[in-house]
Amino acid sequence: MHWATGFHLTSGQANGLEGADVLLAQTAAETVIADKGYDAQARVLELLPAQGKGVVIASRSSKKAAQDYNPHLCQARHLIENFFARLKQRRAIATRYNKTARNFLGAIHLAATGVWLA
Repeated sequence: MHWATGFHLTSGQANGLEGADVLLAQTAAETVIADKGYDAQARVLELLPAQGKGVVIASRSSKKAAQDYNPHLCQARHLIENFFARLKQRRAIATRYNKTARNFLGAIHLAATGVWLA
């Protein structure tokens, strides 16, 4: 199994889909696994299959028609959630100690490397 990772820094008030728009456009992954927050029809659910990519996103409970997805692949998202939980344990990341975007993104890359090596 091949994992594709990437980071895109957005402003603190930005919706998560703004970063997803950038990352999903450049991803080489065959299947994208995301949580319910990325259940956006035009921005994700129509775009990725048009690019020939699989989508594993559980539908929000407010949707009238639930989308089919593989629940076993959706459980793999747990690994990603654990990664971000461990990343946020770093105080400089959780509190955004670095003031410039360049330095903060560098700190994220450094902390992520530490998490992957641990």
